[in-house]
Amino acid sequence: MKRRPAVAGQFYLASASGLLREVQRYVEASAIKEEVIGAVSPHAGLMYSGAVAGAIYSRIKLPHTIILIGPNHTGMGRAISIMTHGEWEIPTGTVKIDSTLAKKIIYSSRLIEEDNIAHSMEHSLEVQLPFILYFSRDTMIVPITMMLDSLDTCREVGLSIADAIKDTEYSVIIVASSDMTHYESDSQARAKDRKAIDKILGLDPEGLYKIVTREKISMCGIAPTTVMLYAAKHLGAKDAQLVKYMTSGDVSGDYSYVVGYAGIIVK
Repeated sequence: MKRRPAVAGQFYLASASGLLREVQRYVEASAIKEEVIGAVSPHAGLMYSGAVAGAIYSRIKLPHTIILIGPNHTGMGRAISIMTHGEWEIPTGTVKIDSTLAKKIIYSSRLIEEDNIAHSMEHSLEVQLPFILYFSRDTMIVPITMMLDSLDTCREVGLSIADAIKDTEYSVIIVASSDMTHYESDSQARAKDRKAIDKILGLDPEGLYKIVTREKISMCGIAPTTVMLYAAKHLGAKDAQLVKYMTSGDVSGDYSYVVGYAGIIVK
C-alpha cells in the first residue's frame, strides 16, 4: 500500500520544489557524516524545528534502513503499531518500508502489532521523511508509533528491536521522534529540557523516564526516546552528543510560550 502524506501543506510545503528549498534551508552541507546507532529528532512544523532536524540528518551517515519510532498523537490504531509493507509518499518522493526487518521486529516482540490505521494521520514520523529523502533515495524505513509508555513496555520494545537489528546483516539505525517541553516560558522549557537531555546524553533510559515523570516534563516522545536508548545500549552504544537545541521562541520571537526541540546522536 502507499501511505499518502497527511500533513503536507501544514507541517511543510506541499509542492516538491517548495519542500526541496525548505529542506535545503535547514541542512548543513559542511557537516561531517558519522555512523550512529540512534538519534533523537523533533517533529514540529519545519519552520520551527527544521533547523534542529536538519542538523541531525546532516550529520548522520544514512544506513540501509531507519527504524522510525514516534508518539501516537491521534489515538488511532493499536497501542504500539508497526507497518510492515508498502511505501510512504511525500511531495519529493517515496520511501519504501523494509518488510524483512519489520517482520523480524514483530516476531521479536509480544507488544508490537501490525496496524496501518495508527500511521494514517500521524505527523511525528512523516516530517522526518523530507530530510531522509534529501540525503538518500535508497534508505528504507520501519515506522512504529507508540501510545503505551510504561518503563517496562519501553524496555521490552527496545530490547526486541535491538535483537531484530542484531539478526540483520545490513546497516540499521533508530530515530526517536520527539519534541521537548510544550507551552511553557523559554527559561522554564530550557531548564526542564536540560534535565532530560542530560539523561539522554548519559545513555540512561531509566533516568530519563523518571526525570520526565517526576518533573512533569511535557516531552511527547518520552516512550520512543526511552525505547531508542534501551535498544542502543543493547547494541553497544557508548556515547551521545547534543547536536542542536532551540525553542520555537528562537523562530517566532515569542519567548513566553514555547516548545523545545533537541537533536541528539547516539553512537
